[in-house]
Amino acid sequence: MHEQRAYSIEEAKRKLEGYCAYQDRCHKEVVAKLREMRMIPEAIDQIVVHLINENFLNEERFAQSFARGKFAIKKWGKKRIVSELKQRNISKYNITTALKEIDSEDYLKTLDALAEKRLSQITDQNPLRRKKKLADYLLYRGWESHLVYEKLKELVP
Repeated sequence: MHEQRAYSIEEAKRKLEGYCAYQDRCHKEVVAKLREMRMIPEAIDQIVVHLINENFLNEERFAQSFARGKFAIKKWGKKRIVSELKQRNISKYNITTALKEIDSEDYLKTLDALAEKRLSQITDQNPLRRKKKLADYLLYRGWESHLVYEKLKELVP
């Protein structure tokens, strides 16, 4: 059977510093990682405080890079980004700050490009089914419904 290694607080701090330096993390991910390492609650609190004080752990920075990345790479809409951040227990303030990272002009251009690309991939000839498939796709990706329906009127006669 696989033996679970025991970590001292110093070893765990070093390990988590690397974990946070590699990529911005939220508190929930860090605590989960520490629990995985079988750290006791007092040690977890102590390590989290250390990571915050040394600026390895910063939820505002995490939320901003998360929003930028999911928008730029995965083309997610704001609703999906907000929902994912809420699942990670990010505060309302940090979510609002994160959404400011997305330029509104780029946001609409991305929606245009995404909708047109997806529409060209839909082979169904029935206009109602084409509209439904495009709407479902965009809504699933977290684009606001009013923007999606405006885009549908524009693209599918």
